[in-house]
Amino acid sequence: MSDLKYKPLSEFLKERKGRFKPNDPAVVKLKRLEKIDFTGQIHISEKSSKTDMIIINPGDLVISGINVAKGALAVYEGNEPITATIHFSSYKFDKEKIDISFLKRFLKSPAFISNIQNQVKGGIKTEIKPKHLLPLKVKIPTLTEQQKISKHFDSIENSLTNLSTEIQNQSTILTSLRQSILQEAIEGKLTSAWRKEHPVVKGNPDYDAEALLEKIKAEKERLIKEGRIKKQKPLPPIKSEEMPFELPNGWVWTMLGEVGEGFQYGSSTKSSIKGKCPVLRMGNIQSGKIDWKNLVYTNNKDEIKQFKLKQNDLLFNRSNSRELVGKTALFDGKQEAIFAGYLIRFSPLLSLPKYFNIMMSSTLHREWCNQNKTDAIGQSNINATKLQWFLAPLPPLSEQQAIVSRVEKLLAIIDELEKQVARRKEHAEQLMQSVLREAFRGDKK
Repeated sequence: MSDLKYKPLSEFLKERKGRFKPNDPAVVKLKRLEKIDFTGQIHISEKSSKTDMIIINPGDLVISGINVAKGALAVYEGNEPITATIHFSSYKFDKEKIDISFLKRFLKSPAFISNIQNQVKGGIKTEIKPKHLLPLKVKIPTLTEQQKISKHFDSIENSLTNLSTEIQNQSTILTSLRQSILQEAIEGKLTSAWRKEHPVVKGNPDYDAEALLEKIKAEKERLIKEGRIKKQKPLPPIKSEEMPFELPNGWVWTMLGEVGEGFQYGSSTKSSIKGKCPVLRMGNIQSGKIDWKNLVYTNNKDEIKQFKLKQNDLLFNRSNSRELVGKTALFDGKQEAIFAGYLIRFSPLLSLPKYFNIMMSSTLHREWCNQNKTDAIGQSNINATKLQWFLAPLPPLSEQQAIVSRVEKLLAIIDELEKQVARRKEHAEQLMQSVLREAFRGDKK
């Protein structure tokens, strides 16, 4: 396109004039364009608006002034006129001069964005109105060349769509595989070979979960007598019909409340974006790990003393959307932090916190959370009382270590595969941008 002259877009597009008050008879009975999504799909609404309006006729090119460079533009294919707020603009176009598929792609291209940056004060952050768009000088090839470029893009986009579908399938498979690993770990399937080499030794907590559970109960009694933890109400016995699956020899079912120091709600004090000590919130609890982004902080010494986390504390997300409630994460103690009120702290006694984190990231725990949550408008909740009733499969201590070791090795492989999938996705997106850049750059030889 280097041999072409710059021409203003007004040679190809003509603004459809007219601005109307929302109660104007010309627009009051018309349906309204609610939005154009980034795929170019028009969404129509029956809702009225208090903003001044424009009219869009069938066949018009409609552009969202706010998101045009992200793909929010479309040709209105309806049979009746519609209306839209003045954040949109509508254009007639000459089909003998411009191929609309080409123009759509051009308006999403790096060349167009560069032109906006250079020619419009405020650049892409400006709401692009007709006064910005129509004088914009661009290089547009002949109609025949436009159609060839559009056909070329159709082929590339089909290939990229197939690639994106493959990448999404791979991502879904890896997510399913991750959950299978976690679930098989807490059912004892990952360590069946280990058990053959390490049979049950009755009375030894390392190789007998009944002995481990008795040792945990004795430790809890000691801590209660010393005043270090509070005495809990007795939990009901576990009935055989309540057990989700059969455990391997040497394992036992127990309730979560039997094997921990207790459950503590976090701080409800308002935090700020600046301060000394990070306050972990719901959004920081992600798939067994803590996400240290988007932190808030506190300088309140009493609050820090009361809610300071210690290494190997488990944090449970007790309130959020259906997808996030019940998520847990393990605190590694590498930096100081406290936890906010919608989280619950839980510390297992004489057992490996990493094993409990695996268990509480498994399908067993996710399904239990879905069955036991209390739903409100847009929120789901599981309180500490319910959480202590969760039926936990408890292996002997040595097998807990074997499970953790096996899971960490397998999940490290999954992590690397997921990174490869993410890189493929990023590469596909970069490829499309590269094609756009190559097709529309002004200096192409």
